[in-house]
Amino acid sequence: MALAEELTRDWRSRLQTDCSDQPTAAQDAIVQWLIGEDRERFDGLAPTQLAVLQQAMDYRYRILRQRYLGVPPEKAYSKLIQRLSSLFLIRSKIRTWVALSRDRQRSVTDVLKEVIQELIQSDSYIRQQMTWIAQCTMNPRLRNALLLTSIEEYCLRPIRNQPLLVYRFVNHLRRTSRGGMTQVPTGELVRLVSEEITPDEADNPVSLLDNQAVTKYQDEQLLEEQQGLRNTVKDSFVTYLTEKVGPEAGEWLLLHLQGKSQEAIAQALNMPIKQVYRLREKISYHAINVFASKHPKSSLVTAWLGTSLQEHSLGLTPEQWQQFLKTCTPIQQQLIAEMKAGKTVEVIAQELNMKANQIAGEWSKLYLSAQELRNTP
Repeated sequence: MALAEELTRDWRSRLQTDCSDQPTAAQDAIVQWLIGEDRERFDGLAPTQLAVLQQAMDYRYRILRQRYLGVPPEKAYSKLIQRLSSLFLIRSKIRTWVALSRDRQRSVTDVLKEVIQELIQSDSYIRQQMTWIAQCTMNPRLRNALLLTSIEEYCLRPIRNQPLLVYRFVNHLRRTSRGGMTQVPTGELVRLVSEEITPDEADNPVSLLDNQAVTKYQDEQLLEEQQGLRNTVKDSFVTYLTEKVGPEAGEWLLLHLQGKSQEAIAQALNMPIKQVYRLREKISYHAINVFASKHPKSSLVTAWLGTSLQEHSLGLTPEQWQQFLKTCTPIQQQLIAEMKAGKTVEVIAQELNMKANQIAGEWSKLYLSAQELRNTP
């Protein structure tokens, strides 16, 4: 409890500076919402776990301030839909589904609103957040802002290289799809299938009807796997930046991942703010144009970004993928086929009687070309 009280004092002091235009009651409600209902959970945390929890609180706070605090409910909801629909992965999946479905008049926004509405009505975590927010404040506008912040943060949680919203979209399609028998047999009994199955080499049966428990377990496993992947990518990229750009680039990334602003990073690195912004642009360039396309561990980055060749077709929709292949030369098409089969650059270079750096350069061109096509409206 002592640590929770200390965090509460720190957040109150921060909100008095950042949100001086908000009444004291609203500031206290935001602090209470950020700290959470279980205040005793802070006492048993290790320093690394506490740092992660503080980063999570800071992340939610920044979302609240940037998009929803003090904004009218209609405009705030539009900002949520705009933010989530800007995700390339969810936008491309919805467009692909609409293109393959019978109802081709629906837009990404229409489908996304249905998914969000279903999330509010049936998701246990969001329902829990709504109950907690109601305990924090009676102000309807502030309640709305806190709920929209919770929804955005929840939807963007990374699960197996993809935002959680992607999985909620898939579940939405399963629940809304029309099922049932089109023809009932006459003169025969309809076979009843048990609601339980017993997996091989398992002692306990699994209920097919307990979808919520299964989904929760899968989400926890996927979250743990994703966290390990993120840490691997982070360590690899920090090492790369330190070697190729400079030590200050690696320090910038670590500070950025802690949620520090550019001004705070400039102060920590003792650098002019303009130089910090230039450093950020240089790091962004290396992340997409160099590290992800040429680095030996690029598969981790592309999987993280949802642009791997094997699993995501470089992040292109089926229509974009066909369009992309038409622009490739025969050599490039062969290179794509070999890379998709899992062959290394060295093996492909030997088979095509080319140098490894030529293959790497050609692959870099293909990756950047696909990136340009992905960013095309």
